[in-house]
Amino acid sequence: MTQQFDVAVIGAGAAGMMCAAVAGQRGKRVVLIDHASKLGEKIRISGGGRCNFTNLGAAPQHFLSSNPHFCKSALSRYTPQDFLTLLKRHRIGYHEKHKGQLFCDNSAEDIITMLRAECDLGGVSWRMPCRVDGLTQQDGLFHIATDAGVISAGSVVMATGGLSIPKIGATDLSYRIARQFDLKVVETRPGLVPLTFDAAGWQPFADLAGIALPVEVEAGEKKARGFFAEDLLFTHRGISGPGILQISSYWTPGSALTLNLLPGIDIAGLLIEGKNSNKKQLGNTLSQWLPGRLADGWLTANGFAADARIADLPDKQLQRLGDTLNRWSVKPSGSEGYRKAEVTLGGVDTRELSQQTMMATKVPGLHFIGEAVDVTGWLGGYNFQWAWASGMAAGLAL
Repeated sequence: MTQQFDVAVIGAGAAGMMCAAVAGQRGKRVVLIDHASKLGEKIRISGGGRCNFTNLGAAPQHFLSSNPHFCKSALSRYTPQDFLTLLKRHRIGYHEKHKGQLFCDNSAEDIITMLRAECDLGGVSWRMPCRVDGLTQQDGLFHIATDAGVISAGSVVMATGGLSIPKIGATDLSYRIARQFDLKVVETRPGLVPLTFDAAGWQPFADLAGIALPVEVEAGEKKARGFFAEDLLFTHRGISGPGILQISSYWTPGSALTLNLLPGIDIAGLLIEGKNSNKKQLGNTLSQWLPGRLADGWLTANGFAADARIADLPDKQLQRLGDTLNRWSVKPSGSEGYRKAEVTLGGVDTRELSQQTMMATKVPGLHFIGEAVDVTGWLGGYNFQWAWASGMAAGLAL
């Protein structure tokens, strides 16, 4: 027997629950479908279990897209302050941690419970766990084939996210549905992800695993250039940490990154200027600015003896050492992939969608929101803000 609703939202993550709650509270008969047995798993594991649910400074320039102006409408109509108003209504405590990043005082479960309550307030019906096998359109209705029977609706919202973190159920369903209806999909790749190097090339730096330090990192060119001043973490396979996760969204395979391991310090200039009065060994001197293990490891990896006296080294060698620290150019061989990527870059081409309603202009009634769309935020709560804003935009339009 066919079950009929006004709206079917496929994907009960951040964007999907927001959209379903808004549409339900506007009087629509809404069903929320998800194949997972546990609600909001990506919310639950985010922010170390405390959910970095938005960023106070969220603005269009913090998002990547092949159509960069698209996100402006939704973001301007639902701001971080609007989401905070919702949190206050549910008496959820929160705090700012770093650069506008907001986290729950208690647990990410508070966000999931709040979204569930908002859906219940709108009378949303749940089908979960429920596998979607296909979507067709006939006689002005969409028909969703599921393992719980056929569900029909006048409108369908695809909110199934991207390919990141497959162990918690990532799926390409939104992309498949888009292509089925002849909508373009921007090529996807992992974003906010650690970068890796081939074993032989990284061997000189592998022993530095576990060392973290603040750096400046840049990649890309012109309008596609990214620059961040954040922490870097050395790993056994490459580099990670907030700065690297950020720049990974701007890095393209085959290109190089430029790293400054000593921001604000002209290390070559200091070494050359002070060498006549400096009787210290090179390793001890660098340890003034770098972790000791990094200073010694760096010198060895670049062909310097840690016990060499600075006064004995030619200016040219000191300049070369300074360049390796202030302008370290490295070419990653790849990334840790979707299994460790926090987001998916690319997705349903926003040129196919209305920026006011998130609806496909060629397929009336079919909407795409959240991470399924070619809009990707920086690390730090921006992607959740896009989930809330895009979910709200679609919810108000249904």
